[in-house]
Amino acid sequence: MNFTASEENYIKAIYHLQQSAALVTTNELAAQLKTKPASVTDMLKKLKLKDLLLYEKYQGFQLSNKGKKVALGIIRKHRLWEYFLVNKLQFGWDEVHEIAEDLEHINSKLLIERLDAFLNFPRFDPHGDPIPDVNGRMEVSKQINLIDLAPHQPAEVSAVGSQSSELLDLLSHKNIGIGTRLEVVKKFIFDHSIEIKIEDTAPFSISQQLAQSLFVKPL
Repeated sequence: MNFTASEENYIKAIYHLQQSAALVTTNELAAQLKTKPASVTDMLKKLKLKDLLLYEKYQGFQLSNKGKKVALGIIRKHRLWEYFLVNKLQFGWDEVHEIAEDLEHINSKLLIERLDAFLNFPRFDPHGDPIPDVNGRMEVSKQINLIDLAPHQPAEVSAVGSQSSELLDLLSHKNIGIGTRLEVVKKFIFDHSIEIKIEDTAPFSISQQLAQSLFVKPL
């Protein structure tokens, strides 16, 4: 079954909201999609008729198993396209999200299967997010927030907590990307900023906000 781009955007948004709460409310979804609650209600009725949603009166809603499968398929396409754009067309990692938002709505199973094979079945996108395989399975990466990394523990940047162009531009300016090896030199109590060292460069400080936006795998 094919879905409209609008339906797919709703399904994907619900999936992401469910990662922090089992049940999603109409107002939460409206805020996420920057639309009116009345518009959300109309779309939810359509998705429920297609057996994509489970609704608990006065509590909220969540994706059915069928809905989760559809959501993972959309996320798979989005992340594969981001990988393709960065690694094959040399786009910056801060340039690809909106393009992938359009490409994820192409409904060709064969195209995505061939794209996955062409890219040699990548497991993570350029931002460190896991790419679901054809069955919706994703590899779980053992990672921690940079703010929680112990001083002088070598680690590798594995993911970013946001794909905002402002954050990615800042990380690029500081030469921090997926796979960058670093260690925490010192943590400052006053403003919770931290000093880090990247291999052969001099130590430098980053804000608490930036540190909380980075995830690392201790080495």
